[in-house]
Amino acid sequence: MSDSPQSSSPSYIRADSDSEFLQRDELRAARLQLEWSKSELIHQDEGIESTIVVFGSARLMEPQAALAKLAETEKACAQSPKDPDKQQAVIIAKNQLALAPYYDEAREFGRLVSSACQLDGRCEYVIVTGGGPGIMEAGNRGAADVGAKSIGLNIDLPFEQAPNPYITPNLCFQFRYFALRKMHFLYRAKALVVFPGGFGTMDELFETLTLLQTGKVQGVSVVLIGKSYWEDLINWKKFVEYGLISPKDLSLFHFAETAGEAWTIIMREHQGGHDS
Repeated sequence: MSDSPQSSSPSYIRADSDSEFLQRDELRAARLQLEWSKSELIHQDEGIESTIVVFGSARLMEPQAALAKLAETEKACAQSPKDPDKQQAVIIAKNQLALAPYYDEAREFGRLVSSACQLDGRCEYVIVTGGGPGIMEAGNRGAADVGAKSIGLNIDLPFEQAPNPYITPNLCFQFRYFALRKMHFLYRAKALVVFPGGFGTMDELFETLTLLQTGKVQGVSVVLIGKSYWEDLINWKKFVEYGLISPKDLSLFHFAETAGEAWTIIMREHQGGHDS
């Protein structure tokens, strides 16, 4: 049947098939519901019972790449030794190299947890990351090392973020709304393991601590990897000294140096790491 003016009109497209209609501002509530429902139903279909969130910088490189980056910046600086930008680049590259071992720890954490918890078809304590490079890649990579499932919750940003290649394809998501992505991070979470990172990492860390402090979320262990980094970055005791938090709020999180230490803390707080 040839198209008529009526059947070719935009108004004739079924509402659930009309992508232009679904982008209208008035349809935001429907988009929010769809974004929640699609990810939630896939989690159910894949049998995901519980998760551990791994957060940290997307810019943090594995040691070999960090070493190569330092050599590159030092070479460029040697050619223009008085250039302040090149001098700063060397300083940053040295600091990145100092942080690079955390990539290996995040990878080991993903491997350790996944090999211990994804047994006999169970999907407990599944690693979930923001889906990008750096520490997120390392967490997903550790799970992939042992053939286990892991989740990536990517976000649509003005600058491109491609999902890292270690996410289980059926569990690789892209979100439009930060709010829905945040809900999915914590909905099944038993723990949040936080490696050195920037604004995004701080956002997730402090939002989780606030939810725990206010009782909106319960039963989530928070482990900060690298005590010296975190104590250099944040003067935690000042919050208490100024009366901005209670002393007991400092017990909402723990420090660890290695993947093994972090996993031991989580297992201790969750009956050996496996819910019956």
